[in-house]
Amino acid sequence: MDDAGGKRNVVYRVREFAELAGVTVRTLHHYDRLGLLTPKRRTQAGYRLYEAQDLELLEQIVALKYIGLSLGQIRALLRSGPLALLDALRVQRGLLEQKRVMLDRTIAAITQAESQIRASDTAQPAALKRIIEVIEMEGNQDWTSKYATEQGRAKIEARKHLWSPELQERVSRQWSELIADVEQSLSEDPASEKVQALAARWNALIEEFTGCDKDIEESVAKVWANREAWPVSMEGKTPAIRPQVWGLIARANRTSGYSGSEK
Repeated sequence: MDDAGGKRNVVYRVREFAELAGVTVRTLHHYDRLGLLTPKRRTQAGYRLYEAQDLELLEQIVALKYIGLSLGQIRALLRSGPLALLDALRVQRGLLEQKRVMLDRTIAAITQAESQIRASDTAQPAALKRIIEVIEMEGNQDWTSKYATEQGRAKIEARKHLWSPELQERVSRQWSELIADVEQSLSEDPASEKVQALAARWNALIEEFTGCDKDIEESVAKVWANREAWPVSMEGKTPAIRPQVWGLIARANRTSGYSGSEK
């Protein structure tokens, strides 16, 4: 069959296309069901017919899957266009760079343990303990991801470069001071000027982290709602907030009509 330019437009049945692309027929059927790769043509009997443009699309899908994107993310990106794909690649690159740092630190800990054990047999317990500490530390940095949506994770990663150690220190101090102020005001009327001011400070600190983004706000809320499931290593690293404190702020927000970001 010839295309508009007079060149032969080669078509492939599903098994031929699978062999050409290096995937299984089952994979092609799965991608079709998901709406990722649906050939535009079929035989009179209903069999799929694939063309060169389908191979190009499949190569994009395989490449994005290879760097760690889910099929759901890939489908959304391919429908959204080049700009969305560029943003996703940037975020995924950042995630991979973080994983590389984690691997480098773990390898360094293992190398150090090897040197210590060679130098002294008595160093073995301490050296192995250090490896465990490094692995746990790196793993705990990512434990919150299970509570975030795909959009929330991507947006949080994209904002990480804004969050310096100095900023973290300042915000931690502000939270500690604010929680102490709320503790001292638990008997106050939620509608009072004093409590409303405390709620405004509370909301401002949350918005500073979330950037007033709904996806990030939902992810952060889920993390705090599941505080009982936090790893042991997080104990003492965040201020303890009693239910009474949460309750006063919630009542103050309901009184003022505050419901978070509208963005």
